[in-house]
Amino acid sequence: MGNNHLAEPSVTSYANPLACYFAATRPAFLIATLAACLLGLAGAAYSGVSFQLETALITVLLALLVHAGVNVLNDYFDALNGTDALNFDRLYPFTGGSRFIQNGVLTTTQTANFGYLLLVIAILGGMWLSWMAGAGLLLIGALGVLIGWAYSASPLRLNGRGLGELCVLAGFLGVVVGADFVQRQAFSFQPIIVGMPYALLVTNLLYINQFPDKKADAMAGKHHLVVRLPLEQAVLVYPLLASLAFAWLGFFVYAERLPMLAMLSVLPLLFSARAALLLRKYAATPAYLLSAIKLTLAAMLSHALFLTLVLLWKMP
Repeated sequence: MGNNHLAEPSVTSYANPLACYFAATRPAFLIATLAACLLGLAGAAYSGVSFQLETALITVLLALLVHAGVNVLNDYFDALNGTDALNFDRLYPFTGGSRFIQNGVLTTTQTANFGYLLLVIAILGGMWLSWMAGAGLLLIGALGVLIGWAYSASPLRLNGRGLGELCVLAGFLGVVVGADFVQRQAFSFQPIIVGMPYALLVTNLLYINQFPDKKADAMAGKHHLVVRLPLEQAVLVYPLLASLAFAWLGFFVYAERLPMLAMLSVLPLLFSARAALLLRKYAATPAYLLSAIKLTLAAMLSHALFLTLVLLWKMP
């Protein structure tokens, strides 16, 4: 079942080059990184760390630049390996890439140059910020950029080796840890406690998005978990990740490392549960997975919002 291509980018819809390059970063998806930053900042505030607005804003900006650069480079490398061109089952804009290269809006060279430019700006900004916040930030930032690049770049192509989920988990957990570090100016286990459920839920979004892309990815040699696992087993990973997210949260509330009110952020499990049922029903016909993908997005963002508000509410 093909996708409605009318909504996809075209040369005529992006006559303004600034609007074109901005849209190529897939800005709607950058909210995932914004939510991770807010969790990190709220976790630090809950720990009693005094809030530094200037460095917080710079942290958010740099994290968004890295995510934007990674998105653009992911499009570039997926164009090189051919998976996006082969993808006729995509559910735009959630799966199958941004379509900027495939629809002739940007060339592969323009896409690569733009992606690397975004990362270079983020790296330079990160070096300056680490001078302000501490050298530990260099390590977090370097790992984040490396994971984001290695996710889709040759020769590593971790997303094609069944390691894409681990990259996303580590990457988004790293954003929470980095945002916390800039405020705290030291390493702490607290941002891992705060960020792990969210990182698992973001991983679930990547995971469910791979079902519509499965056929094209398999043809392009991009062997992620959904390609590697038999369908009955692949379906089980989704509820497992969601359950882990909320079990982690419950454990640390019980251990009194998070406030009791943080259990409110377990409510989005209802979205995940509904999405898991839809995935089980439509895994073999991914054209019907749009609702499940939207529910996964809702679970992830509403969890982050609830937990952020609770941590800020309960801060000393």
